[in-house]
Amino acid sequence: MKKYILIIAATVFVSCNSNKKQPEKSMDTIKTNEVTVAYQVDAALGEGAIWNHETNELFWIDIEGKSLNMLNPKTKQNRSFSTASQIGTVVPKNKDEALIALVDGIYTMNLNTGQTTVFADMKEALTGCRLNDGKCDPAGRLWVGSMNWQQEKGKAKLFTIQNDAAVTTKIDSVTISNGIVWTKDKKTMYYIDTPTSQIKAYDYDNATGNISNERVAVEISTDLGFPDGMTIDAEDMVWVGMWNGNAVIRFNPKTGKLLRKIEVPAHNVTSCAFGGDNLETLFITSAKLDMTEEELKKYPLAGSVFKVNPGVKGVKSNFFK
Repeated sequence: MKKYILIIAATVFVSCNSNKKQPEKSMDTIKTNEVTVAYQVDAALGEGAIWNHETNELFWIDIEGKSLNMLNPKTKQNRSFSTASQIGTVVPKNKDEALIALVDGIYTMNLNTGQTTVFADMKEALTGCRLNDGKCDPAGRLWVGSMNWQQEKGKAKLFTIQNDAAVTTKIDSVTISNGIVWTKDKKTMYYIDTPTSQIKAYDYDNATGNISNERVAVEISTDLGFPDGMTIDAEDMVWVGMWNGNAVIRFNPKTGKLLRKIEVPAHNVTSCAFGGDNLETLFITSAKLDMTEEELKKYPLAGSVFKVNPGVKGVKSNFFK
């Protein structure tokens, strides 16, 4: 599903704002032995990490395993509900409900029973595609992107879904829609279309959901892997799971600088989210998909959920409103 190697040309890691000469620390690396297993599991395509601060659970999904999971890190108990098709993302709505993105649209899931009901039918908008990663913006709108089943370039889109189930296309000609976050002042949105090897920035209007002034915030060398899911911390720095990169990387999106690399004992690192009592723990999902026999032997924990305390806190996830 996420065979990112096939279409990506090499890029050079440079700051898109190289004219802004700001003093900054050199890259810091957190070694693999500082990362621990939060939940050992053989997820084919673990993804979609998001912390539910109302229930103190990590929500995560297995796209190919067709399941929504809710992990209590303290007890290491993981509740799981099967889904009718591949699940692209999950966002909490309240203590009892969440929205999930399935192949043909957005569904409401009862978190006590696992029962789903259609919220927004998107069959016509998703011809040849399925829904992938997404999050809610500060106003509570759901932003969710798609990807073509054959990963054809430019065939996918990024959408918003309002609380009246209205669907709007926000960005066209996307290939593999992935990470998306907003700054704490609600004025900037960062977004990843994986094969571009870029993090793009947009001016964001929280009142209307309008975005403008598209620009490249970070160029990522393919030597580091390919950018997948993303979260943002309390300092407005972004953290990106690196597919085929064995790591989560912290970037400064204002300068394009690589600040920190967290080495993860998994080849394909897919998403990350801050959680815990004080949002001090970074939880990291991974996948077993698209690994060679040699890689599977080298990374026996691939597919598990990992955790690390990186010394910086996150921010509360936005719920659907």
